[in-house]
Amino acid sequence: MPIARTFTLGSLRCHAIDAGTIWLDGGAMFGVVPKPLWAKRIVPDAKNRIRLGMRCLLIEHPDGLVLIDSGLGNKEDPKFHEVYGLENAGPDGRTRLEAGLAELGHRPEDVKWLINTHLHFDHAGGNTWVERDEAGVAVGGERLTFPNATYVTQWGELEYARHTNERTRATYLDPNFEPVAEAGKWKLLRGDVEILPGIAARVTPGHVPNHQSLIVTSGGDTLIFLADVMPTSHHLPLPWIMGYDVEPLRTLESKRKIHNIAEDEGWWFFFEHDADVIMGRLGEGERGPALAEVVRVDGAGFEGV
Repeated sequence: MPIARTFTLGSLRCHAIDAGTIWLDGGAMFGVVPKPLWAKRIVPDAKNRIRLGMRCLLIEHPDGLVLIDSGLGNKEDPKFHEVYGLENAGPDGRTRLEAGLAELGHRPEDVKWLINTHLHFDHAGGNTWVERDEAGVAVGGERLTFPNATYVTQWGELEYARHTNERTRATYLDPNFEPVAEAGKWKLLRGDVEILPGIAARVTPGHVPNHQSLIVTSGGDTLIFLADVMPTSHHLPLPWIMGYDVEPLRTLESKRKIHNIAEDEGWWFFFEHDADVIMGRLGEGERGPALAEVVRVDGAGFEGV
């Protein structure tokens, strides 16, 4: 199965890149939703974990290649991989993200814009990388994965990542973002702004206070890269909110605002963590908002995109 799936949005050629899988606790992923409900949709393993994707979006933009989020990277040790059931290895000690870029004929050096929705390790871990010897031992310090890119996130998100507490420090790891600062590569946003023509940041707080989603518009069509405001297609209902969210009631309002706009305009919803569904167009179902024209990992639906 290919690592990257290609589709067009208006005049933009886009690629959904499978950056690997991660297994997280099902109860944490669905918060107050009872297990008998969420387990009908995603069956957990013996450790109550569910399989999730780490999907990035590459856009061939007139201003250069744009990559949204960077997966986990290659810096974490075997214990970390065991705890989270990580499967993201690529050839030559790198990751599936780099392998996906290569499959498309690109190198990390070709990326001109790297946009982080937020700086948790499964979204920004691939910002940097370490070289490893034949035994898998890291050699030297962290390097920028995309040395020619401008790295973009919200100013408030970087500040939040730098001032952690007992709950947040396990997900914000300095090697994922401080080398970017040391290299002077950050472009820090303040609120809802257009980053490039047709690519805009929309602050969607709740998961963390300065979480942002990205809205891509071309040729009268619109896609929203939801990230953790709606990590999977199963989080489409308003009250299905992660237990990981630090401000769940703000997540609720962020989701409500997205639904109100996206349903009227028929936006594509792009899911970063759904292991089976890449994206779908939002419409109205029998019980509220529902996905139509669903595009799946197995290739179903791509002929309609």
